[in-house]
This record gives sequence, structure tokens and C-alpha cells, in this order.
Amino acid sequence: MPHSSSKTILCRWHKLLGLSHQSSSAWHRDRVREELAEYRAARSPVERLSEAADVFSISRATYDGFPVRKLLLFAMHHIPVYGYMLAKFTSRWLFYRALAFLCRAPHPFAVREVVNPYKDRKLDDVAFRHRVMDRQKFKLVGRRLRLVWSLLP
Repeated sequence: MPHSSSKTILCRWHKLLGLSHQSSSAWHRDRVREELAEYRAARSPVERLSEAADVFSISRATYDGFPVRKLLLFAMHHIPVYGYMLAKFTSRWLFYRALAFLCRAPHPFAVREVVNPYKDRKLDDVAFRHRVMDRQKFKLVGRRLRLVWSLLP
């Protein structure tokens, strides 16, 4: 896949996810530093793949209008990382949309999140950001949904 094709696919994917734009390049730099630290600390091959996908999610910076070093140019050996990244974050996005719908969030289709739903603190954060009145129910339903959400890497 040529670089321009991969860039087009990533741009369309970011558009589909519709995550809120970050107005500061520092936000992206901070995220990539955090993700690189987690990548270096990962031990198992699956952990390393997951953390590499998080690092490669810096493609979001390009979508937000900030240049990214040519560090992450598309290469054949990156295919598993990009594939995992697309699956991981799309699955999380779908998880939160389903959870918002099940909990009758005020605007369920406005819920566009990709944070790790296996952390209860993140469920609380998402409920707060989207003005879910019953955060306990949101967390409880989120815990139950995690048990059956087979697509969640």
C-alpha cells in the first residue's frame, strides 16, 4: 500500500471516529511520550503490539493539523501494527457508543471515545464528559458489556 493510500485510509478512519480535535501540538507530543514509555515497558508480544498501536495512533496529530515526523511512514512491517490499531480503537469507539445507547445517555451518537474501557476510572471520565446522569449505572453496564464485548482488544 503506497504512503498516500495509507494516509487517505487513516484520514477517513479518523474522520469516522470523529474524536475531538486537540488544538495543541503539545497535547500530541505528551501522548506520544507516554505511549513510548508504555511501549518500552511492555513485556509480552501482545502487549508490545498493543502499545505500538498506541504509539502509531499519533497519526491523529496529522488529522488534527499538526505535522508528524516521518518516523511513522508506512512500511510493510507496520501492517500488523496499523491493523491492530484500527481494530483496537474502532472496537473501543463502538463499545462506548453501544454503552451510551444502553444507558440512555443524553446524546448517545455524540459519544466518540477510544479510552481503555477496562479501567473503571475511564468509564467515570466518559460518563462525566457526556453528562450521563447515572454514572453508577453507566459503570455497571460498562462492566457487564466488557464481559461480552468480543471485539475489544
